[in-house]
Amino acid sequence: MIHFDLIAEICETVRGEPEDAAYYPTALAGFGLLHDIKTKSIEAQVYEPIACLVLQGKKETRIGDRLVHFGAGDCLIVSHSIPVLAAVTEASRQKPYIGLVFSLDLSILRGLYDEAGSATPSIEAAHSLTASKASPDLVDAMTRLFRASQTTTDAQVLAPMISREIHYRLLQSDHGGMLRQMLWRDSTASRIARVIDVIRADFRTPLPVSDLARTAGMSVSAFHAHFKSVTAKSPLQYQKDLRLLEARRLLSHGMLSVSQAAFDVGYESPTQFSREYSRKFGVSPRQDIGTQSAA
Repeated sequence: MIHFDLIAEICETVRGEPEDAAYYPTALAGFGLLHDIKTKSIEAQVYEPIACLVLQGKKETRIGDRLVHFGAGDCLIVSHSIPVLAAVTEASRQKPYIGLVFSLDLSILRGLYDEAGSATPSIEAAHSLTASKASPDLVDAMTRLFRASQTTTDAQVLAPMISREIHYRLLQSDHGGMLRQMLWRDSTASRIARVIDVIRADFRTPLPVSDLARTAGMSVSAFHAHFKSVTAKSPLQYQKDLRLLEARRLLSHGMLSVSQAAFDVGYESPTQFSREYSRKFGVSPRQDIGTQSAA
């Protein structure tokens, strides 16, 4: 059950902050607040491995052919870094979209499995992005973490223990199947996570699929299938999304020209870049120059 006094506390915390911001970090690394006062159209972005407890409002996220809706009382779990299309579908100044965002730490998850592995639910078919009703225990732990983040001493002393508890609650959740798969270093989910790290670290450089498959320790065909099952994209589509999203960031901040942005993210042809950019975002790259600076 959502603590309505928590919603009031969060609204008070962001009072006076810029209204065009959607994410507000706390004193705890990897833990922040979402607060939107208006709905937002679909945006392409990359979701990091996180858990997001929604306290108010609604959002939808598309990954491949799957459309995931979540709202007040739901917890979204994202196990891998994945490009998605997302939109805030219910929010207003009187009733903002509010959520708590918690970054996942795989080392903590694995440490918990060493202690409580036999007590975790069995592994079932799982997705890298899924949402379901949060348990009362998870809501309580996230609430305590937010309150601890508001006091320096509590943040230092209590937050590490509460963070560990949240990881445990997520492992135990009905929709934490992909997290449970991530616990084994040699699992398919862990291998794909390693490859994602490689692509993200060097997305500007051509990366042969055969090399990525070798990193995963799989045949090319098996790697392609498993990568797509986790990210809903082929490895090359995934890399292309990273390039285009980075180019949009550079252009929107007025940092580069269209040609410069194309070359900076790894395109050899500005014409091809413009074509793929327009197809991805629905506007030409030139239309996006300086939009963030203007806002």
